[in-house]
Amino acid sequence: MSLLECRGVGVRRGDVEVVHDLSLTVDAGAWVAVVGPNGAGKTSLLHGVAALTPVTGHLRLGGDDPHGLTRRALARRVALMAQQPVVPPGIIVRDLVALGRTPFLRRFGTESAADRDAVERELIRLRLTTLAARPADRLSGGELQRVMLARALCQEPDLLLLDEPTSALDIGHQQGVLDLIDEQRHERGLTVLAAMHDLTLAAQYADRMILLDRGRLVHDGTPAEVLRAEPLNRTYSARVEVLGRPAGPAVIPLRPGGR
Repeated sequence: MSLLECRGVGVRRGDVEVVHDLSLTVDAGAWVAVVGPNGAGKTSLLHGVAALTPVTGHLRLGGDDPHGLTRRALARRVALMAQQPVVPPGIIVRDLVALGRTPFLRRFGTESAADRDAVERELIRLRLTTLAARPADRLSGGELQRVMLARALCQEPDLLLLDEPTSALDIGHQQGVLDLIDEQRHERGLTVLAAMHDLTLAAQYADRMILLDRGRLVHDGTPAEVLRAEPLNRTYSARVEVLGRPAGPAVIPLRPGGR
């Protein structure tokens, strides 16, 4: 069953249309990676789905137009992990995670016991209890990404949008964050739509990939179908070789004239 449906969707940034006539469906529980070169429209697509940017065409989330929902109602169904998270100065980890409960707060913004329990549950699940009292702006990149994931999961969303979730992390922390996301996806039945730069990592975690170029859908399929040398070289203006591996295709850059 599809959770997200796009038909002929366009996204504009000011006077410029940055996503053109895009059609796709995302099944409930799937992980779909959105890949493409810089400026392809990956982030703009996520922002359109999250109703942060105006869209044209047919866009439905579980049958509803996300742009027609209240911010509170939408935040209970969609959570966005931004590429560059905004961290209020001096806020501690527990309070930052608790911001994910904002859509559930009662009148006058008071936390309930259920809200506090939800925060503690995410701190335990994502192994953050030892960091709970630390200022969030003093964490390492990998620690902060785990905190932002905990905050997103506190919203109890159906759809998790990830905008380059590992772009500033070393390979160990990249794998750690993606493992956590995949673990939570299977545990909760989450649907993941993720803009990703690292094609090899994307292939290892995503069930499906869509390749964008200058705002248009170039290819949609399994990682093995999408990650082929010829279209990647053309789309990225690159030189790559694609190796078949049991965990998913590996994309290897090649030097000009190199061995």
